[in-house]
Amino acid sequence: MLEHRRANLALIALSVSTFTYITTEVLPVGLLTLMADDLHRSRSQVGLLMTGYAVVVVLMSLPLARVTRRIPRRLLLGLTLGVFSAATLVSALAPGYEVLLAARLVVGLSQALFWSIVASTATSLFPPSRRGRTVARMSLGAALAPVLGVPLGTWIGQQAGWRVAFLVMALVGVATCAMVVAFLPKVAPEADAASRGATPSLRRYVILMLCTAIGVTGAMTAQTYVTPYLLDVTGFAASSLGPVLLLTGSAGFLGAAVVGRFLDGYPWFALLVPWILIAASLTLLYSLGTLKFVAVAALALIGFGYSAMAAAVQNRILLVAPGSTDIGSAGGSSAFNVGIATGSFLGGAIIDHAGVRTVALAGAIITAAAVLLLLAEPRLARDRPQPDHAEPDRSQRDHAEPDGP
Repeated sequence: MLEHRRANLALIALSVSTFTYITTEVLPVGLLTLMADDLHRSRSQVGLLMTGYAVVVVLMSLPLARVTRRIPRRLLLGLTLGVFSAATLVSALAPGYEVLLAARLVVGLSQALFWSIVASTATSLFPPSRRGRTVARMSLGAALAPVLGVPLGTWIGQQAGWRVAFLVMALVGVATCAMVVAFLPKVAPEADAASRGATPSLRRYVILMLCTAIGVTGAMTAQTYVTPYLLDVTGFAASSLGPVLLLTGSAGFLGAAVVGRFLDGYPWFALLVPWILIAASLTLLYSLGTLKFVAVAALALIGFGYSAMAAAVQNRILLVAPGSTDIGSAGGSSAFNVGIATGSFLGGAIIDHAGVRTVALAGAIITAAAVLLLLAEPRLARDRPQPDHAEPDRSQRDHAEPDGP
């Protein structure tokens, strides 16, 4: 293990990198109406900037993880963040929608690789017994993005234009790249226990990926279009969007901090509870979303649940991945972005045909399906009974039993 101080500095650098990526990925949500007006495109077309981004991540995560599996992590993450910074700068300077879309796809390409390796890199810095807490600490950066990154980016966009917000994120990317190169050691791939799943199970891994894709689809069906929802349904003024996103994002940061207490001891429940919270909150948003207090409270609960869920999914991947955790994390990144792409596309179609309020109802129904699938996991993933003459020993039975009820 590394000297403690350097390990913590490296973890902070990785956490900041997750903040940088999530902020840039989600920034069009807060700037959606501004970008649509400036680019002379519909809101649903601007929403497709996230869809295309997600499609690249889905298609390229596994291939990039395989091709780069022998490259030292510091070099690989440094190059990845360098590409991110350059492409984000092009996004800020893009003369039109087509160039902006192309730049976003390049950023998505770098993210496809980033999310495949960041969790295993972070957990390699500390003992295996602290794996869950390490994932939670790393996830604080991603959770801070809705608290600080997106509201601040939204405010900058409202004051100086959406291009300035992307320019700021390009500069943040350069600083983040420098931090990672300075603090991260030359971690050799597959050099420690973090490179393999702690309790590998192909069935549980497949169920986890399906649950993640379905649940994120539901959440993003509504979340991608939260800005027009707050403007058109709840009746907030445009100047109030930044403070509202700041408040609801703060709940997301709290969710990532709280879930870290349970990841090592109760990984299955730490995943189930956030999904239930998201489904219930989307139902509340649809039912009473015209009331400002209720809408803000529902969005805060969704933010809390989503951040907790994201950390819980990553932690569970590191437990049940049937092979390399980098490949397992690549699959998780693909599952997330299948959900993001499907949700943003579905939400755009719903807005065009049924109105913006309906996205909350659709999101609630889809997320509830993910809850039901996860509840069925203990039965679906149960090992088949052994023949009477081949009774497994106690250690094998313990390994086969799910950590859920």
